[in-house]
Amino acid sequence: MMNNNELKRMANHLRIEAVRMIFEGGDGHPGPALSIADIVTTLYFDEMQLDPGNPEWEDRDRLILSKGHACPIYYAALSAKGFFGDKIADYRLRGLGSMFQGHPVMNKTRGVDMTSGSLGNGISIAAGMAMGAKYLKKNFMVFVIAGDGELQEGVCWEGINTAAAHKLDNLIVFIDKNGWQSGGTILDTIGSDNIAERFEAFKWHSQEIDGHDFDQIKKAIKNAREVGGKPSVIVCDCIKGKGLSYMEDDNLWHKGVPTPEQFAAARKELEVLVDG
Repeated sequence: MMNNNELKRMANHLRIEAVRMIFEGGDGHPGPALSIADIVTTLYFDEMQLDPGNPEWEDRDRLILSKGHACPIYYAALSAKGFFGDKIADYRLRGLGSMFQGHPVMNKTRGVDMTSGSLGNGISIAAGMAMGAKYLKKNFMVFVIAGDGELQEGVCWEGINTAAAHKLDNLIVFIDKNGWQSGGTILDTIGSDNIAERFEAFKWHSQEIDGHDFDQIKKAIKNAREVGGKPSVIVCDCIKGKGLSYMEDDNLWHKGVPTPEQFAAARKELEVLVDG
């Protein structure tokens, strides 16, 4: 476990690594990755029960990154946690034959619990995992990180309905509510951002927090763990591209590669936060 200052430094280290792998690989989605850095950091370095030396440990907590295009931050966290041994010098993100593909692949990358990237599937798959845990009388938790735009997929709500019907209190879903999807704002595409209210209508325990505040993230997880008989959603108000001033809330960085000058500026901006 880490204190908040250590978590902040780790989150910004992961941001540097995510931007580095996109820059060096020549492709990727920096905005969605940086948006969830603080959630991912809290899960991997404060919350989840894991064994990097035994990634298939039956009693480990599970994480499904449903918004799989944000995987650079996921890979950076797995690396920092020790799933790949020594520090990775060259991720070869999206490279032919690389274990770090543009969306997570469970049979290719250690520590990845489910292949994802076809948006909308993560919550339903997680509900199946949580049901399996109940059936086998296992105590592990299943966590999901999904995007606000992704909730336009109907299969999300099939999973949400099923999870409530089966009282899956071992399932916690984080929604990255950054207000954007690839084609524009959420309000422009679906006309509503009342996410917490919709989950409550499906009989979920619902909280809405600042997705960049470690105290709020940790408290929300604690609250969710204490709720019995229903799944939990934590709606996280996030900033797309969080941590880099030239990326924040700019949807042009949904997908894109920094120039050498922009990468140098990113490292300078983030390394101050890591070293500080």
